[in-house]
Amino acid sequence: MSYVEVPGEKVPIRMWTDPATVEGAALQQLRNVTTLPWVEGLAVMPDVHYGKGATVGSVIAMRDAVCPAAVGVDIGCGMSAVRTSLTENDLPGDLSRLRARIERAIPVGRGMHDTPVDPHRLHGFPTAGWADFWERFGSLAQAVRPRRERAAKQLGTLGSGNHFVEVCTDTDGAVWLMLHSGSRNIGKELAEHHIGVARGLAHNQDLVDRDLAVFVAGTPQMAAYRRDLFWAQEYARRNRALMMALLKDAVAKEFKKVRVTFEPEISCHHNYVSEERYDDVGLLVTRKGAIRAGAGDHGIIPGSMGTGSYIVRGLGNEKSFNSASHGAGRRMSRGAAKRRFTARDLEEQTRGVECRKDAGVVDEIPGAYKRIEEVLDQQRDLVEVVARLKQVVCVKG
Repeated sequence: MSYVEVPGEKVPIRMWTDPATVEGAALQQLRNVTTLPWVEGLAVMPDVHYGKGATVGSVIAMRDAVCPAAVGVDIGCGMSAVRTSLTENDLPGDLSRLRARIERAIPVGRGMHDTPVDPHRLHGFPTAGWADFWERFGSLAQAVRPRRERAAKQLGTLGSGNHFVEVCTDTDGAVWLMLHSGSRNIGKELAEHHIGVARGLAHNQDLVDRDLAVFVAGTPQMAAYRRDLFWAQEYARRNRALMMALLKDAVAKEFKKVRVTFEPEISCHHNYVSEERYDDVGLLVTRKGAIRAGAGDHGIIPGSMGTGSYIVRGLGNEKSFNSASHGAGRRMSRGAAKRRFTARDLEEQTRGVECRKDAGVVDEIPGAYKRIEEVLDQQRDLVEVVARLKQVVCVKG
């Protein structure tokens, strides 16, 4: 389908889904975005749903302004994937040992490494800019300065919620490694600090929704946010790169008789801000639950832990600000999922996947998400499918 245009106050809302299927609270959030004086455009992806502060699955283009709540608290959250030389014929019938090895290599949930991972000890890991990256920690907001040791130990860790590490196979039988994570606690604390600062600024006092408080160009608050935002986005990218290196190492050791090789990684943020130009105008484009899908850009659109995921290539549709969905998208809240489903339901819906099947992850059950195939079908003018993956191992926090 192409997009449906819904009237807004300052700009229309371009929706790559049927507006009638979008929950009322999410629609109101989107309408509120169109009232902002700085907004230049709003695109809505087919995985849209209500989110804290701003709608998940929204792409907001502003001139000379940015809304920190529209980025979300997990700054730089995103996906990485790599195709390996393994095939499904190399996989054993019992994948529990592989899952256990991955869980030993990559801390999950609130876990962290006992000591920071030294990237120089990882074979072939790109360490360019590593020292400069950590030197810039000292210039971040004073509120997070005491968190340096924790941030260092959390680099290369998964977190919880919908974050995951997976081993997948594609339709040709090739084995892929995939993971989903962001900027961990340091990104959350930076986001919450700046959201609080924005709420107190005079130009935000009359907004219809204080969650949409913005920073404007040319102010010290905007400069401080951009500094911390881009650092956190880099932290998230490095976090995924470090986890992928640890994951590759774990897989190589598990299959040492085969001598596994790995293709170049595909990586993409889906909660972030980017400086882009449209109609020769410089804009700050915020994607919350959306990936960049410029012409030729490779991206990753995951489903739920029992369904499958897609590697895609962007078609460069400027009507969506060169964007596409970041996943299947939730069709019910975590609380609703816990009330509706049981651990037995989870076991049934994840049959054939080596993963946790206990009450602690029932909120991530496939039934709580939209059907990934329908989400892909609604954005055929945004991306084309490169590969379809099906997970065989899924590690969650």
